[in-house]
Amino acid sequence: MTRERQVRFCEGLGVKFPGPTRQARVGQKNKITRRWAKRGSRPSAPKDQRTCSTYIFGAICPKQGKGAGLVLPACNTFAMNLHLTEIAKHVAPGAHALLLVDQAGWHMTQKLEVPVNITIMPLPPKCPELNPTENVWQFMRDNWLSNRVFASYDDIVDHCCDAWNKLVDQPWRIMSIGLRDWANGY
Repeated sequence: MTRERQVRFCEGLGVKFPGPTRQARVGQKNKITRRWAKRGSRPSAPKDQRTCSTYIFGAICPKQGKGAGLVLPACNTFAMNLHLTEIAKHVAPGAHALLLVDQAGWHMTQKLEVPVNITIMPLPPKCPELNPTENVWQFMRDNWLSNRVFASYDDIVDHCCDAWNKLVDQPWRIMSIGLRDWANGY
C-alpha cells in the first residue's frame, strides 16, 4: 500500500477557524451500537474479528459549523504534525486558532511543530466531556461507521472519508453537537 493512499486527505473541508481537535480509531473490530428495531425482534449486528484500523484526525469550529480532518494510518506525533499543518492552512489570514486537546502524549510533546497561527490549550485530565469532538466521534460511529464489516483497509479509509465529508457538509450538525455554553457564551 502506498504512502499516498495511507496519508489521505478528506475532500471538501474549507475550514477557516478550527476549534477542538481529536482522533477517532475506526477499524474492522468495530463496536456495536444501539439500533431501532420492532419490539420483540433481534436486528442483526455484524461483528468482525480482524484488527486492521485507521484514525480520523478532526478539528471543528462549532461556532461556524466547519471542520477539518485527515484519515491517517497511525496516531502519533508525526500524524499530529500533519494534522496541525492541515489546520493551519485553513485558518483565515490574520486569525488565530485555539485548539482544545486532551493530554495525550502526541498532543503535548515538545516534538510538535505548532504553526504560528495555532495555540494548543490542554484540557484537564480525565475530562472528555469538555471536548465537543468526543461527541462528534460518537455521532459518526452511531450513524455511519458502526454495525458493519469492512472488506479491507481501503474500505475503512473510504468509509471514514465519506463519514467525515457527510459531517462537514452539515454545518448545523457540527454546531448542534459542538457548541458549549462555557466556551461560546462569553
